[in-house]
Amino acid sequence: MANKKQLRYAVVGLGHIAQTAVLPAFEGAQRNSVVTALISDDKAKLSELKERHRVAHVFAQSEFDACLTSGEVDALYIAAPNHLHCEYTVRAAEAGIHVLCEKPMAITVEECEKMLHAVEAAGTKLMIAYRLHFDAANLQAIEIATSGTLGDVRIFHSVFAIDVEAGNVRLQRELGGGTLYDLGVYCINAARYIFQDEPIQAVAFSANNGEPRFAETDEMTAAILRFPGDRLATFTTSFGLAPVDAYSIVGTKGELRVVPGYDYTSKLTHHLTVDGKTKKKAFRQRDQFAAELLYFSNCVLRNKPVEPNAREGLIDVQIVQALYQSAQSGKPVPLDLPQKQRRPTLDQEFSVPPSKEAEPMHADSPQVPA
Repeated sequence: MANKKQLRYAVVGLGHIAQTAVLPAFEGAQRNSVVTALISDDKAKLSELKERHRVAHVFAQSEFDACLTSGEVDALYIAAPNHLHCEYTVRAAEAGIHVLCEKPMAITVEECEKMLHAVEAAGTKLMIAYRLHFDAANLQAIEIATSGTLGDVRIFHSVFAIDVEAGNVRLQRELGGGTLYDLGVYCINAARYIFQDEPIQAVAFSANNGEPRFAETDEMTAAILRFPGDRLATFTTSFGLAPVDAYSIVGTKGELRVVPGYDYTSKLTHHLTVDGKTKKKAFRQRDQFAAELLYFSNCVLRNKPVEPNAREGLIDVQIVQALYQSAQSGKPVPLDLPQKQRRPTLDQEFSVPPSKEAEPMHADSPQVPA
């Protein structure tokens, strides 16, 4: 492994995110990353994507383990539905394969712990795909929040909403659907790295307008996380509203608004207001997926610890579950979370030009068509 220049990936889950972002990102990450295998039961997808991305090997789902033991892959990129993250990670670890897993890490805390124990026992690496940990706009937001520019930072506030089509995987409870799993993890993770701390209490309220598409999941959820020092993070996530994607950081001297805050298809922009004066800074669009591939591959090839690691993903799932528990019970839920030793810093920034847009096939888009 140490002598290899490229980490060889199999990508499992060939839905919208894999086709439009993950697979195109390998071009920008080619100095140390290459996709050598695709796993799917959709033969049309396998045929088209194999040719489009010049992938050497394709496997059916029933051949998953054969792919892992083929000698053709070193790592697995999991872009499959949430309920499969645990199973695929454990099977990969048992085969000695490293894993880069899309967020959320899993559906339950128990699944996250099973994944963590599997990779620890196997000596393999597991990173959760928090692409914003490598993005300049978000890393500079952390720098501003912790530098004293805003004074004593007291509030994190965010709204993250999309309009999801009926039948989309995000609306299916058994597959790990729900606004907090799909959108809330971004807000939770951002609040944690902005405050450089872990919340100690969770409160949430879920709402449902009765539309048939929301029969299994929340239509929207509003959450409050209380952090040490009586700092508050508030956010609302929705699957039934016009697209909104932004967060604000408010301190005793000023405010930083990041719009959009979590997107990967457009430029992120800072609106920094201090002493009544606002400065706007637009960041060039970058390939956030290529950035995380470059980072993870480097960690594996050089045998360095990864960050964001499995414990990062586990904490976010603990918070998601606490928020849903609060929404169901109508009561605050106390949190006792381990303190993270590492937070994302500007040292983790990767600047990769955006990849070419790809037209997905046989894939659900999160948005209702215009």
